[in-house]
Amino acid sequence: MTDLIKKLRQKTSAGIMDCKKALREAGDDLEKAVEILRKKGIKLASEKSGRLAKDGRIESYIHSNARIGVLLEVNSETDFVARNEEFKKFVKDITMQIAASHPKYVRREDVPEKVLEKEKEILAEPLKSRPKDKLDKILAGKLEKFYEEECLLEQPFVKDPKIKIKDLLNGLIAKTGENIVIRRFTRYQLGEDI
Repeated sequence: MTDLIKKLRQKTSAGIMDCKKALREAGDDLEKAVEILRKKGIKLASEKSGRLAKDGRIESYIHSNARIGVLLEVNSETDFVARNEEFKKFVKDITMQIAASHPKYVRREDVPEKVLEKEKEILAEPLKSRPKDKLDKILAGKLEKFYEEECLLEQPFVKDPKIKIKDLLNGLIAKTGENIVIRRFTRYQLGEDI
């Protein structure tokens, strides 16, 4: 049992008691326990989302070739969490994610309606000959792909593509017990928009 707890902690960074409870609930099935902890993290994150996050960090990242730079603001409820090493590592990882994957928005809700309508129009054009019921399903799938490319929280984490950024964030919220918000970012690339 202790070996399973250790493996689960390495996979999820959850506390010992949480790992123990999840393994018990999952009948010592490691993958089910990971899923239970992820769901718990999502539930905790939604409970905390209404709380004001006014502290945090502003982090910068300049890529080694000095051609890409990122400024990022991530907020937490207290400066205690903002000074926490795990929080700092998370923020640093997110700056590198932004540099590598070039998202334009933090979350789905940030995509302007005008941009979304234009994207739907572009995606629907080559599919006009398809039946309406299939067209809607295909468009929904293509829009998901659009969100995954353009919205930071929907992107697969560059260090572990099996995890989305929103899952990484929810895990940190569950671990710290505080609301954490990726507020905004700016990505610069030398020669861009010239």
